Amino acid sequence: MKKDHTFKASDGEIIRATLFGDENLGKGKVIIFVHGFKGFKDWGFWPYMGEYFASKGFVALSFNFSHNGVGESLTEFDELDKFAKNTYSREVRELSEVIDAVKAGHFGDIGGKDIVLLGHSRGGGISLATAKIKPEISKVVLWASVATFDRHSEDYKNKWRKAGFFEVVNQRTKQVMRLDATLLEDLYKNADGLLNLKDAVKKLDRPLLIAHGEQDISVPPGEAAQLYDWSNQKLTELFKLPSTGHTFGIVHPFEGTCEVFDRLLLKTAEWAG
Repeated sequence: MKKDHTFKASDGEIIRATLFGDENLGKGKVIIFVHGFKGFKDWGFWPYMGEYFASKGFVALSFNFSHNGVGESLTEFDELDKFAKNTYSREVRELSEVIDAVKAGHFGDIGGKDIVLLGHSRGGGISLATAKIKPEISKVVLWASVATFDRHSEDYKNKWRKAGFFEVVNQRTKQVMRLDATLLEDLYKNADGLLNLKDAVKKLDRPLLIAHGEQDISVPPGEAAQLYDWSNQKLTELFKLPSTGHTFGIVHPFEGTCEVFDRLLLKTAEWAG
């Protein structure tokens, strides 16, 4: 069973979420899905994953960051003004507040069960940064995760800062999506603290699963190797998936699962359980 929820973040912004496995409340672990850049909770594999983890006894929560660009439509980028103003620190704060809401029973009484984070792409980095400040997180799962938020050359960043924004084209929707320089300034301000993923991984004293497709061209597999190198390898597993890319063979709109993705789901459920 799934239920849609909304709640207000500390700054009044709306967080839209979907809970899968309501029948497992108080009995199974909670797993929170964290989408990445240009991602949203109803993209491709997320709803299918919610049903899958619920069938495995988990309570699964998928949500949209308030400034991911997707508003009331749930599936369209209809809030590009917010998308432009998003920052990494905002996403860390909002994920932290989602965790607090889960613990407080906003989505139902979890009965003190463990909370696991599963982040994809940029959402993996956000999950690591959040786990650093939320010791109650029991395990972290990274799918195709970034190893750094600093992803542009100095020349590109100088142009970005001078113009006050830069634009990216969404290849699926063909929309031109603007990112203000506030994102860049947030990174500079917090590069040695909150947004330092090397530090976050090195200080993570909980189990970590790093899964990455060996043909990922969006986030190169070398970033998974870097995260693993930084980690406490007694608590970390690197799970490589050959012949697959950034979304593990899944597209949007969802057209069904595939053998590689089924392997990833099974591995993650067994590891997180």
